[in-house]
Amino acid sequence: MTLSLVLACIWLFVANFRAMFPSKDRLWSFAYAMIAVGVPIVIGLYVQNGPWVALIVFVMASWVMRWPVYYLWLWLRKKVS
Repeated sequence: MTLSLVLACIWLFVANFRAMFPSKDRLWSFAYAMIAVGVPIVIGLYVQNGPWVALIVFVMASWVMRWPVYYLWLWLRKKVS
């Protein structure tokens, strides 16, 4: 296993574990930090393992962080239409 794949597994574990506990800001500050850490990991996955592995991990990360992705989708849809 490559370093980026190990980091992606750790990222997914930490994100899932943290999502189990409630927070006053509904985990938005944690989500911003995890997105900032996750983007370089996905880029590293793309470089070391190829686009399909990076896409699979990106979809898994999007499933964990679904609310930021949902609000990004709403923002993009509003900008386009």
